[in-house]
Amino acid sequence: MKRLMYSGAGLLLIALVFLAFNAVSSLMFTDARLDLTEQKLYTLSKGTETILAGLEEPIELQLFYSDEATGDLVALRNYARRVEELLYAYQRAADGKITLRVIDPEPFSEEEDRAAELGLQAVPLDRGGDKVYFGLAGINAAGETQSIPFFPLDQEAFLEYEISRLVQTLSTPQMPVVGVLSGLSITGGFDMRTQQATPPWMVLESIRQLFHIESLKRDVEVIPADVSVLMLIHPKKLPEQTLYAIDQFVMRGGKLLVFLDPYSEADPGMGIGPGEFGEGKASDLEPLFNAWGVRMEPNQVVLDASYAMSVGVGEERRPVRHPAWLSLPQRMMDSEDVVTASLETLNMATAGFLEPLKDATTRFVPLIQSSSYAMPIEAERFATLENPELLLRELEPTGKRYTLAARIQGPAKSAYPNGIEGRADGLKDSTSINVLAVADTDLLADRMWVQVENFFGQRMPQPWADNGTFVINSLDNLSGTDALISVRSRGRFARPFTVVEDLQRQAENRFREKEEVLQQRLAATEAQLAELQSPDAEGVVQLTAEQQTALQDFMQEKLLIRKELREVRYQLNADIEALGRTLKFFNIALVPLLLTLGMLLLWLWRRRQAR
Repeated sequence: MKRLMYSGAGLLLIALVFLAFNAVSSLMFTDARLDLTEQKLYTLSKGTETILAGLEEPIELQLFYSDEATGDLVALRNYARRVEELLYAYQRAADGKITLRVIDPEPFSEEEDRAAELGLQAVPLDRGGDKVYFGLAGINAAGETQSIPFFPLDQEAFLEYEISRLVQTLSTPQMPVVGVLSGLSITGGFDMRTQQATPPWMVLESIRQLFHIESLKRDVEVIPADVSVLMLIHPKKLPEQTLYAIDQFVMRGGKLLVFLDPYSEADPGMGIGPGEFGEGKASDLEPLFNAWGVRMEPNQVVLDASYAMSVGVGEERRPVRHPAWLSLPQRMMDSEDVVTASLETLNMATAGFLEPLKDATTRFVPLIQSSSYAMPIEAERFATLENPELLLRELEPTGKRYTLAARIQGPAKSAYPNGIEGRADGLKDSTSINVLAVADTDLLADRMWVQVENFFGQRMPQPWADNGTFVINSLDNLSGTDALISVRSRGRFARPFTVVEDLQRQAENRFREKEEVLQQRLAATEAQLAELQSPDAEGVVQLTAEQQTALQDFMQEKLLIRKELREVRYQLNADIEALGRTLKFFNIALVPLLLTLGMLLLWLWRRRQAR
């Protein structure tokens, strides 16, 4: 047998057995997969599997990817490979309800025309006019289409969510219904101060383009069954039957987006006298929030010194910083939630803050927060406030970050377990509620985020903040099923050298101060040299012996400083180079040494056994 294995026939037999095993395994184990990535990047989430299991009609997905044009773009090609593999995972999990086509739209081809027709976006590759397509189009049985114009690399964490959203939209193509119940004149009205009609708020116009809006009265007793998302704006002193209707809507699985406010500047108010202030400008959902494990601190407005906006206080006075008017950057928002991940700037005015209750059964996830240089203040201060700078002088940061918007999810009990008078047969609890709460209503007003211009009778919006996008993202997310909402952000395919980045940051922090001191010394030395070498009125440089000695000293000091600067800049990369040398030692020398030592010990042991 041993002689056969080492013969030519034996080697040929081994090769044939190997090929036969590969052929059989490829046929028998086509769906066998093992995902060993840390974030399970190639494993579909439970929410996606639920969406795919509910497909009733077939869907065709077309991935348009310029494969030939991206030959030198390694990062894009790697990401495209991941997108393609994930789409094949969708196809396998859909049990025949999804078919996938991968198309390379070459320039001036029918495929390129088809990509443009489906709404895909071509990104310029260089100045020569070459373009790259990297998007997805979906077509359902009725011929309706949805598309992802381009897969941006920086949104990789939401790749599965976007694809699942496209699939779900194609499976239920009707426009979602948003029920709007507002205590503010967002649909337009009449301004008593200016004696002029006011147009609808631009945020409402933006919603109308993507959703069907159904306006609800403040005394509504039942939220209509066709409402996908209920949008409450400034729910001020709602009657009990309306609160009960909202409670039951949420208990039966309805999604709620609510904008509350301790002091709504967009509300004209109903009297600012003693005892009437809280009723005029504030709104809350206290009985419902208590049952859902969350509260908005009443009559408290958040001041933040870090992100105070500059506002005008008169024609002849300079703008001042208003610590209650906040311009919040992306780092103050949850980068792992699809609602806030793509936002850059969000503006709020006299916002309150939310916090979870200690005995809450729901999960409280902050979406938007203040900085730690913040503090709450009584809302009554704004009724007579003339100079916002006074607030800035009084601000004493508490060191706490206040939550301005949050997602509330999980099991909850009804605020009316025994019902209300005449209605005692309602739901008493829910296994999972989905509520998005914002402690500000002014962010919806046009003046906080958009400039609207009249162009031949058409209102043309020019957004300068992402307030409108935040509202659309919230409605878009909540209008999906619970399965889609559960598809949260995933890990990134690209794994950066975090250790190297940390070393680089530490080195920069360690040497930046020393470098600045040396730069200042160098600038002072060069200034003194320039002063010594300045010519007289006749253009001749005349130096005394003492000045010549000083000149030589300054020149020598300049050389020494420049040498120290080079050394400091060299030290910036010293730790990284030391790490590289260590890794090279482990990879090149240590492992072979250990293997050699192991083989030597094994040889000595066998030799000893033989003796």
